[in-house]
Amino acid sequence: MRFRSFKLRFRRGYRQRQKQAQAIGQHAEVGLEKLFFKRFSRLMAVRRFVISWLLLVVLLIGGVLLQNLHLGNYYQNLQPVPGGIYNEGVLGTFSTANPLYATSDVDNTVSRLLFSGLFSYDQHNQLTGSLAKNYQVDDKGTTYTVHLKPHLKWHDGRPVTSADVVFTYQTIQNPDAQSPLMSSWQGITVSAPDPQTIIFKLPSVLASFPYNLVNGIVPAHLLAKLPPTDLRSADFNTVHPIGTGPFVWQAVQVSGVEHSTAQQQIVLRPFVDYQGGKPKLQEFIVHAYADKAQLVDAFSSGQLNGLEGVSSVPATNRLSSPIVHNPLLTAGTYVFFKTTSPPLTDVAVRQALVKAADPAVIISHLSYPTRAVREPLLRRQLAYDPAYEQAGHDSQAAAAQLEAAGWKVGKNGMRFKDGKPLTFSMVATDTPEYRTVTAELQKQWRQVGVAVSVRLLTGQDFQIALTYHDYDAVLYGISLGVDPDVFVYWDSSQADIRSANRLNLSEYKNATADASLEAGRTRLDPNLRAIKYKPFLQAWQQDAPALGLYQPRVLYLTNGEVAGLSDATLNTATDRLNNVQNWQIREARVTNN
Repeated sequence: MRFRSFKLRFRRGYRQRQKQAQAIGQHAEVGLEKLFFKRFSRLMAVRRFVISWLLLVVLLIGGVLLQNLHLGNYYQNLQPVPGGIYNEGVLGTFSTANPLYATSDVDNTVSRLLFSGLFSYDQHNQLTGSLAKNYQVDDKGTTYTVHLKPHLKWHDGRPVTSADVVFTYQTIQNPDAQSPLMSSWQGITVSAPDPQTIIFKLPSVLASFPYNLVNGIVPAHLLAKLPPTDLRSADFNTVHPIGTGPFVWQAVQVSGVEHSTAQQQIVLRPFVDYQGGKPKLQEFIVHAYADKAQLVDAFSSGQLNGLEGVSSVPATNRLSSPIVHNPLLTAGTYVFFKTTSPPLTDVAVRQALVKAADPAVIISHLSYPTRAVREPLLRRQLAYDPAYEQAGHDSQAAAAQLEAAGWKVGKNGMRFKDGKPLTFSMVATDTPEYRTVTAELQKQWRQVGVAVSVRLLTGQDFQIALTYHDYDAVLYGISLGVDPDVFVYWDSSQADIRSANRLNLSEYKNATADASLEAGRTRLDPNLRAIKYKPFLQAWQQDAPALGLYQPRVLYLTNGEVAGLSDATLNTATDRLNNVQNWQIREARVTNN
């Protein structure tokens, strides 16, 4: 009975819950019909209103994002930042990094990056301390005392001391070392009273002496034990050079079997203890190309950031037009008349040649803007005086002067005297620039009846002709530098075959000029020096041993901007690296302060 009663109660309960569930479902259906399906048509009616609000919200969010973006650009701009690998291509081959022997473009480039001198040049081409803090000269003008900066280090971490400086210059003076710098250091004693001080004693006053202190210093602790005769071939020069410059030697890689197509890569990394501040570039790689076409192709294809060693801008660049840097050199391009070679022994002929030439027209044919050179000194150089400029262009006056000197015009329009034609040969290097210059000079001189034959020589043949003075006239650029001491180019002693360099290319001899040159270089007071040089300038103007043309330039190309690279006037092509520790090639957005 109890089980039957429980069973009946369970069935009644189940039926009751079933009826409740059905009632709830019916109620849900009624609610869904009433609250959703009947109102759905009304929701569709306001869909445009809802969509409009959604679009407005999207626009507001987008506007805020754009505003933030533009405000970010307003408060930020692109600025150079450290980093990046700089690849520079130079024409030539690498043979030594040692500053005591570096002479080629490639060697000078590597040496300048690895080694520092006592002094260097700033962005205004003024002498400034590098390893040296300062210098003093005594009252007699023959003793210079140089003080080193504190805490200087070699790349291997050893301290730089005055002993390194003494070793460097005594090695240069040693004939067994065979340094090309030796001729400038004869008769000078170098000593070190303490680790931070160097004393230079000169045999006589030399006002330009501080400008001789820019060559690289080498480490005594690594080289002093080597015999001087072994220094030129030491492993130090090409395997593991240690200097104090802005970059540290890492490796050299060579590719190409043939010498004519060889390529070398000299990889350098920043020197963190460089006295001028750690370089901003991550690496500096010098690419030396023996073949010019390969060098130009590498630059045009974007493999190189910079290019040095070509005389003109490549015709094509597969990426974009390169940025052309044309810093002028403190140098002068002249035609040197060999005053011992007829008919140039006649001062009237030389004066007429100067008057017949038109440097302005020649400059207009060059591929770059430059300044005219009108005397043995440059404009803005100490002692330059416009009163002593060479004669200006005047073809009629030139013709009249030749006529008065007995040079008569023949049937062919050329001049003769005593049955001999007025003709001479002129030598120059075979470059596009010098081909243009010599052709224009030939044309200008022919107009007054002078026949000039031109010999365009390869670099090596030209150096031989220059060394032996194998020419009647030579077109050549000479380095003048900042100081006005031009003794080596115009003093009679420098025309002697026994002189160290025989750089008096005109073989010019004038006793008044000699005395003036000697007096000018042995006076320290700038005003007095300017006065002492006047007789030389006057003699040069009257004797016309050369024709001044223009200041040459350094052609340096870059693929893109290089922050810190200056186009200021340079003394040598390698001086482009004076500020290399501040070069930057990367850019990033930086918030304005």
